[in-house]
Amino acid sequence: MASVESPAAPLLQIESVSKRYGALTVADKLSLTVGEREALGVVGPNGAGKTTMFNLITGDVAPNEGRILFAGQDITAMAPHERCRIGIARSYQIPHPFAKMTVFENLLVGAMFGGGETERASYRHCAEVLELTRLGDKANFTAGALTLLQRKRLELARALATGPRLLLLDEIGGGLTEHECQELILTIKAIRAGGVAIVWIEHIVHALLSVVDRLIVINFGDKLAEGEPRAVMADPRVREIYMGIPAA
Repeated sequence: MASVESPAAPLLQIESVSKRYGALTVADKLSLTVGEREALGVVGPNGAGKTTMFNLITGDVAPNEGRILFAGQDITAMAPHERCRIGIARSYQIPHPFAKMTVFENLLVGAMFGGGETERASYRHCAEVLELTRLGDKANFTAGALTLLQRKRLELARALATGPRLLLLDEIGGGLTEHECQELILTIKAIRAGGVAIVWIEHIVHALLSVVDRLIVINFGDKLAEGEPRAVMADPRVREIYMGIPAA
């Protein structure tokens, strides 16, 4: 009889993770998975615990309970720089590049120190990332001279320079015009097409719906809803808590 292959384990597993600051609970037995090459969207009210979830994944904060696995490895106690080396990268809501360095130099820092690449390999890799993020013509510009959209692109590029398997995007569409947002969506789709799994926190819901396979809603550190993106957004609980539309 032919053997049956077991399904592949998720790339990321968060298992019953809690985080408390005194009496304030910002993650309450939160569990979720992200598959290889999957795009997962995350929405929720301000203060719901979304960014805390990213901080737990990257190791910037430690959970009080639960564990986090990446590619089958328990990384709960792993340092942030070690998590970066094994393939976890993130962007931040407000870009903070090395303003006096060039765009290319910013990427080199990510590739060599975040990704552990050799100098020669870093040059080639960073040139590819510049083209992917549409910053090829800005390689020799100082980062401090870029527009908001260009800084958002640089934030993406710096994360990609580390060679991630999982990319965490934290409200990267904030502050952009509709046209700029559409350009950013095309770039994120291209990144995903290259095989990188994505978890994207975003308040611009139509942007999320055009990219992600699955959507979760977080409220007060707890997972309120999860599933097909448009079905989740139509959930009466989600419409009331996140969009302020009273349930019928």
